[in-house]
Amino acid sequence: MKKNRNFFDLNLFTRLLDYVLVYKIIFGFVAISAILISIFSTITPYLVKIAVDDYLSVGKFEDFILLICIMIANLILTVLFMYLFTYYANLLGQNVIYDIRLKLFKHILDFKMSYFDKSSVGRLVTRAVNDMETIASIFSQGLFMIVADLMQMLIVIIVMLTLSWKLSLTIFVILPFILVATRKFQKSMKIAFNEVRSEVANLNSFVQERISGMKIVQLFNRQKIEYDNFIRINNEHKNAWLKTVWYNSIFFPIAELSTSITIGLIVWYGGLNSIKEDTNITLGIIFLFIQLSQMLFRPLRQIADKFNTLQMGMVAANRIFNILDTESKIINSGNDSYNSNDGSIEFKNVNFSYNESETVIKKMSFNIKKGEKVAIVGSTGSGKTTIVNLINRFYDSQKGKIIIGGKNIKNYEIESLRSKISLVLQDVFLFADTILNNITLYDKNISFDYVIDSAKKIGIHDFIMSLPNGYNYNVKERGVMLSQGQRQLISFLRAYIKNPSILILDEATSSIDSNSEELIQIATQKITENKTSIIIAHRLSTILNSDRIFVISNGELIESGSHIELMKKENGFYKKLYKIQFEKYQLNQALVQA
Repeated sequence: MKKNRNFFDLNLFTRLLDYVLVYKIIFGFVAISAILISIFSTITPYLVKIAVDDYLSVGKFEDFILLICIMIANLILTVLFMYLFTYYANLLGQNVIYDIRLKLFKHILDFKMSYFDKSSVGRLVTRAVNDMETIASIFSQGLFMIVADLMQMLIVIIVMLTLSWKLSLTIFVILPFILVATRKFQKSMKIAFNEVRSEVANLNSFVQERISGMKIVQLFNRQKIEYDNFIRINNEHKNAWLKTVWYNSIFFPIAELSTSITIGLIVWYGGLNSIKEDTNITLGIIFLFIQLSQMLFRPLRQIADKFNTLQMGMVAANRIFNILDTESKIINSGNDSYNSNDGSIEFKNVNFSYNESETVIKKMSFNIKKGEKVAIVGSTGSGKTTIVNLINRFYDSQKGKIIIGGKNIKNYEIESLRSKISLVLQDVFLFADTILNNITLYDKNISFDYVIDSAKKIGIHDFIMSLPNGYNYNVKERGVMLSQGQRQLISFLRAYIKNPSILILDEATSSIDSNSEELIQIATQKITENKTSIIIAHRLSTILNSDRIFVISNGELIESGSHIELMKKENGFYKKLYKIQFEKYQLNQALVQA
């Protein structure tokens, strides 16, 4: 993809302005403040010129105090409006990124699971946090500061030309060199800042993944390898920033040298002409032009720096809008509400693939009756979890229909559909919060008494109360303060209080400890009562009492029936699988007894 090397993307800036103009009053006040600051800043050196020419050089001190008072009043007004300008420019920036961040997060919440399969969590965090703050700097340190500086430069040029066009030319001779240097500096910095943002995202992504997977890093003794990888990534990050330092170290000395040369020219040319009687260049004008030249060149140097800030903000905004422009949502065109307790499920010739090269589900058809308990078994990668993903509409099938409660699931509003489905996964995710909040997920319609009653019904109330602070026990990030089995019990309760029509247990009992196994068996029996239940399991001993068992292989339904029916099939896939597991169990028991 060809990189956009344009200095300023007008379309992108227009999109940002849509968020700014919501706050028209603040925007207008900041703009007015910028104009007034430019005017008041220029008045101060002009008052100095009057003091030198009309008072000090002629020894006249009448009304001098009045002039000093005017200068003080002008200074106070300048400081006041600078304070108001800074405060409201920052306020505007924070309001804008608040709105954009809300829109971004809401957009991410609706993404398909396939988007997260392909996207780095670290990069998304960088976009939602770091890049957002960079956008705020467009308004607090970039755009309005640049406008204020340009206004000041325009007023300075008008004053210069009005007082002495000849003396103005001595300054304008140097101006093109600074403008050319500034332009080259801006182009180089835009490229450099693109590299910086990319390396920041790489660094965040690397650190986030390694911290999340620290157990694997330590288990496989990869500390040295990952440290070396981090040195490389950190070095690339440092080098990207050093490019910006290099450009700054070249530009600012050149700008400072140009300013010094300009002052020398003013003193030389103005001094020679001030002694001539036929010239209007006075000592006060020389003082004024020295100050005005500083006010002209200083903003140029600052504008270059502020353009850096503006460029970084525009790069960040471009990354944010790229996510906002990403269409990766499940089409939520259904208008029907799934309020029925009919949990019947039917697949009709369903085909699905995560990518075009491999079909995961192939012309699958089956029917699950309301209240039926069905187990799905099969080898790893056979498509068991994909069936669960399709039922929840985390993905949409490419062909065929999925019917729940007598209607195509695409006719249901997604939130309504998912509100009647509970899913318990093997890898339970708990937030860094209390047990109660992890159970209710801040649903205000679920009372504390109802949670306690539900916990008692499935037999885990005593376990929760045995923890410090009971239901208010903070499980920390991802529930690290609980064992795998304890986390599983919390997820069972979370599923139970939802009172779903359809309950899905995806390998929910495969990683439990002996202390939690009995509680989980009781909980499983309780939560599946009178529910359409789908149980995905490798351990066949946990599904023997299922009404039916579906055997999946390579994305196809190859066998179905009760345990007894499937065991009667000669050379049946399920029968072979069960015998293998049964023989392994007998061998383990023999080893234990030995």
